[in-house]
Amino acid sequence: MPHLHALAAQPGVTELLAVSKDDTGPGAVLRTVLIVGVVGIVFLAWFLLRGYKKD
Repeated sequence: MPHLHALAAQPGVTELLAVSKDDTGPGAVLRTVLIVGVVGIVFLAWFLLRGYKKD
C-alpha cells in the first residue's frame, strides 16, 4: 500500500492518528444517544409507512 506511506510522511499525520491509552472513545452518553436515535428513526419510518399498508 504505497499511498499509506505517502500519508505517513506528511507532518502531523502520525500525531493525528495516534491514540493514547487514556482515550476511551466517544463515551457512553454519545453511544446511547446514537442508538436511541437510530431506533427512533426506525420506529418513525415504521409508523409513517404502516399507513401505506393495504388491508
